[in-house]
Amino acid sequence: QVQLVESGGGLVQPGGSLTLSCAVSGDIFRIYAMAWYRQAPGNQRELVAGITSGGSTNYIDSVKGRFTISRDSAKNTAYLHMNSLKPEDTAIYYCNANSLTLGSASPRNYWGQGTQVTVSS
Repeated sequence: QVQLVESGGGLVQPGGSLTLSCAVSGDIFRIYAMAWYRQAPGNQRELVAGITSGGSTNYIDSVKGRFTISRDSAKNTAYLHMNSLKPEDTAIYYCNANSLTLGSASPRNYWGQGTQVTVSS
């Protein structure tokens, strides 16, 4: 079993900052890519940012220059540093980890429970 626990969400004013954390635990042999997704009411879940095991990153255009994804492999933790937040960033943010567990032949995707981010004055 693999568990992902997100934290760091909350209410912030436009222009403010938040940092989300995603801690991965369980029978992990190796974590490959990690990513943050978000889903706003009435919208589909979308990929916000991803990071490979080698540290390569990618972002959707709407957050480039404002969000930074990082990871601490020793702690099996990923982060999403969000600056200059806008009301349109309001959503539930989900962590995703592509992981190989002990005894498994191939990796699979695991999801956290989500953390709410609300940007409002």
